[in-house]
Amino acid sequence: MHTQTAPQLTMDLDAIHGLIAEDMAAVNEMIHERLRSNVSLINQLAFYIVNSGGKRMRPLLVLLCARALGYKGRDHISLSTIIEFIHTATLLHDDVVDASELRRGQETANAVWGNEASVLVGDFLYSRAFEMMVEVGNPRVMEIMAHTTNTIAEGEVMQLLNSRDADTTEEKYLEVIRCKTAKLFEAAARLGAVISRASPAVEQAMAHYGAHIGSAFQLIDDVLDYSASAEQMGKNLGDDLAEGRPTLPLIHAMRVGTPEQAALIRQAIEDGGRDNIEAVLEAIESTDALSYTARAAQREAARATRSLATVPPGPYRDALHALVEFSIKRDY
Repeated sequence: MHTQTAPQLTMDLDAIHGLIAEDMAAVNEMIHERLRSNVSLINQLAFYIVNSGGKRMRPLLVLLCARALGYKGRDHISLSTIIEFIHTATLLHDDVVDASELRRGQETANAVWGNEASVLVGDFLYSRAFEMMVEVGNPRVMEIMAHTTNTIAEGEVMQLLNSRDADTTEEKYLEVIRCKTAKLFEAAARLGAVISRASPAVEQAMAHYGAHIGSAFQLIDDVLDYSASAEQMGKNLGDDLAEGRPTLPLIHAMRVGTPEQAALIRQAIEDGGRDNIEAVLEAIESTDALSYTARAAQREAARATRSLATVPPGPYRDALHALVEFSIKRDY
């Protein structure tokens, strides 16, 4: 095991991307190449969503983890593309389920083309991803991704069941995060280790890194949903509340707030919408619910950092450290 040391230089997201710029350029090229279809609507809608300004966090994890473990081949490019296609498919389906109208600062695909087209193009992206997995020809990759996509689907159904349920517990909510969001981060990091032929212990450490950074990332999203502007987040303030989604800030505010605050938030969750958003924001602020959620994210980030002890020192490990910092300190 390598001695854990903090990176010498703090990298921002641009510096992290700069480290693997050549790899990421190859990923972007492959994304556009493999998105192509003879069906024009697939081309239009898929390019719209893939080019809508995402951070490419999950492909970034595949690339950095593979490079950090000394990988020299080209499969990390294909796997990064596969991961991004699966992520994009889940976004398309999520926006339909949630009836969302804004993502990353622009209209959602379902708002532009309709629900039917969004669901079907999401299916195209899933199936294209599995075509590409077969081409990689590694049964372990197929095993990981089959399990991952199944777990994500379970997480999405769990979230649906929790919708407008004000009795959702913190434990139940965190389980949704682990399945719905963190699982794809976990797979991205694990795949970097698998193609590097890392030991089982290192593979598991990378999987833990991905899972914990994914949970931290989602918890900060929950904070930003009640604190960032629409311009920063690319979606409207209180979108989770509008969808009747009991995220951790609301769960905590109900638990420690006054009976009146708890009743107010309960009704807001059960009714959906933003009618009482100002009063809900006041309850969140007075119960320090955002600080509580940020501390939960910081605990996840600390676990992710500890998992990097098995990674050889160097710029790629430094970038993995910096990615943890970005995940909890970002404002968008």
